[in-house]
Amino acid sequence: MNAYIRIRCHRLIKIMYGQNGKFRWLSILLLVLSTTGCGYHLQATDKPMGGLQIDSLSIPLMASPSSSLGFEGYFTEVIRREFLSQSKIPFASKDKAAAVLIGHVREIRTEPVGYRSTSKTVKGRTYNYETTSSRWLIMRLDAKLLDKKTGKIIWAEKSMVERVTYNLGTDSTGTPDPLKTRYNQKKATEKIAQLFAQRFYLKTMERF
Repeated sequence: MNAYIRIRCHRLIKIMYGQNGKFRWLSILLLVLSTTGCGYHLQATDKPMGGLQIDSLSIPLMASPSSSLGFEGYFTEVIRREFLSQSKIPFASKDKAAAVLIGHVREIRTEPVGYRSTSKTVKGRTYNYETTSSRWLIMRLDAKLLDKKTGKIIWAEKSMVERVTYNLGTDSTGTPDPLKTRYNQKKATEKIAQLFAQRFYLKTMERF
């Protein structure tokens, strides 16, 4: 901030203060400061940070260690859809886009949320074992945003982690149902993709 702007800001603040030291017209002060070059300004939340111009964006298929058929396409499509719902940046092919968001899923694993002890008697003999009705789906990925024109990496982050719980499916008798479990896991995958997309968006767009 140069001396002229600093003095002008100081005078504006003195004018807005009353003799008793309390603020008057606080809303006016905030409005004036936002337009006088005092170092404070508001920008739309759908604009790239730092005045960066991104005319178009590409999000290529994200590689992963998953052996599930169609996982990468589904995961990437959810991220594209979520990002597009929050940003006004149009999508384009990788060759024509001004910026490319590259992601690589490094790890996918599940962990039990918790166990409960269960006993069962068979032919007069009691067996104790532990069961769980829900699990964590955990994903770790690397991501970066690349400026195609300059080749510069706008931002990059490794080992981003998100986790979501899902229920293990059972039928009306309590017997495990693999189809329900796969469906619940797919919904958890969708939620994780949305969480990652929101983080990508916040890293690209400026709030203030």
